[in-house]
Amino acid sequence: MAQKLTKEQIVLHLTEQFGLPQEQVDSMLPSFITTLGSHLQNLESALIEEDLILLGRMGHTIKGAFLNLGLEECAAIALQIEKRGKEGDNSANYRQLVDDLHLRVDPLLD
Repeated sequence: MAQKLTKEQIVLHLTEQFGLPQEQVDSMLPSFITTLGSHLQNLESALIEEDLILLGRMGHTIKGAFLNLGLEECAAIALQIEKRGKEGDNSANYRQLVDDLHLRVDPLLD
C-alpha cells in the first residue's frame, strides 16, 4: 500500500529536522512542491525517451528532493530508478516505478 503523503507531513519534517519556524516553512512549501513536480516531469521525459543514463540521473535528483522533504519511501523508489538506470539495466520496470511515484506524489501537486 502506497504511503499517503500530505503537505502536513512535509511541514512537520522541515520544522523538526531543520528547526525552521512554521511561517518560513509555509512560505517555502509551494516552491518545494513545484520543484518536486518539475523533477517528476523530468523523470517522465527520460522514461519516454528511454534514456537509462538520464533516467538514473533524474532518479538521483528526485531522490535528494524526497529525502530533503522527509519522504523516505519515495526516496527508496527513486534510488532503485537511479541505480538501475545508471547501470543500464533494461530489465527494470521503470514505468511501474515512475507510476508508483506518481501515485504517491500527484496528490501533493494538486
